[in-house]
Amino acid sequence: MQEIEEKLAHLIRTVEDLSDVVAAQQKDIDVLNRRVEMLMRREAEREADAGSHIYTGQERPPHY
Repeated sequence: MQEIEEKLAHLIRTVEDLSDVVAAQQKDIDVLNRRVEMLMRREAEREADAGSHIYTGQERPPHY
């Protein structure tokens, strides 16, 4: 009976550790998803602004 209790305690601890790992991974996934969304918005804005670029004296217009 003591051996079963020891194994059960070990399994409970392992499940708790795995739960902590999964929770940490979910936080990382959430952060990464927000970053990807931000980058996608930024790229969409960049593509939308592609035609409204103001050229400075140092740059050559694309038709040269």
